Amino acid sequence: MSINKERVFKALSTVDDPDLKKDLVTLGMIQEVEIQDNKISFKVVLTTPACPLKELIKNNCIEAIEQEFGTEVETDIFMTSNVTTARDNAPLIPQVKNIIAIASGKGGVGKSTCSSNLAVALAQTGAKVGLIDADISGPSLPTMFNVEGEQPAVKQENGKNIIIPIEQYGVKLMSIGFLTPADSAVVWRGPMASSALRQFIADVEWGELDYLLIDLPPGTSDIHLTMVQTIPVTGAVIVTTPQKVAIADATKGLTMFQQPQIKVPILGVVENMAYFTPEELPDNKYYLFGKEGGQKLSAKFDVPFLGEIPIVQSIRESGDSGYPAVFKEGVTQVAFQALAENLARQVAIRNAEGSKTEIVQVKA
Repeated sequence: MSINKERVFKALSTVDDPDLKKDLVTLGMIQEVEIQDNKISFKVVLTTPACPLKELIKNNCIEAIEQEFGTEVETDIFMTSNVTTARDNAPLIPQVKNIIAIASGKGGVGKSTCSSNLAVALAQTGAKVGLIDADISGPSLPTMFNVEGEQPAVKQENGKNIIIPIEQYGVKLMSIGFLTPADSAVVWRGPMASSALRQFIADVEWGELDYLLIDLPPGTSDIHLTMVQTIPVTGAVIVTTPQKVAIADATKGLTMFQQPQIKVPILGVVENMAYFTPEELPDNKYYLFGKEGGQKLSAKFDVPFLGEIPIVQSIRESGDSGYPAVFKEGVTQVAFQALAENLARQVAIRNAEGSKTEIVQVKA
């Protein structure tokens, strides 16, 4: 039987993307089909380099080709990715594909730890990642990335000062901690803090990014409104610990994004400090702060549950040393890598829905 491109596309149209629930041909994920004798070569363009289903999709493509042409056919598949976006044509940071807000409602739940490790985990997959520390009064990003004391360079562009972000572990970083003395308190009213966030967005040379994460301060404040009114936010991630008092505040953080005048999609809930695991007894789990609070929160509001992060000594040590826990082999590395994969999947699913990400118009 003759091999031609039409039959190749027909065969591959039987292979679905498990997350997007459509076939690869319809999604435009099959590209550069080449046929040489009995060898079929093509490229599969995934929606994110963090796709955990890469091997499953590849094997399904091989099975589809063999079912159409027989097992004598040689199949050469190049797996690559192009992170999707659903942004409108907003003028600010146009080369940033996805903007992800990371919120908690409550302080002390490890939101900045999750943001830092999530950013590094996404960068490890090959994605281009940036991270804004939007907590103006309590910046922790310089410490967590071991860049304390560093100051970003500034360049002139069209008569305007443009800040060059600090880059560490493959992540572009911006924080008020780079611009103020480490021991000095930033005592600013809301408008000044909001102005700083706008500057971090508009006056920083972010360049091309697949994901820009914004680590928000606790609560539901001016900073949150400034963010959604300044840039089109792809979605929000809610970080909580399992206990009731944290869930109560996380609920407020979640419902803020769901308000009719804001309508920022919830990409999922992360349950941090879900359980304690001693290093010498890795199979033991102790639920210090209760159990499955984050899972119950996600079920209540019908939003994805992205994963649970244990509380272990190495995470605290990593935060203090500025060497993220996702670099260290063990239960925390696995947890943060899975979190990054799950988030990337939810971003791709959200973008495939077709609704544009737009700047929010919030009336006073």
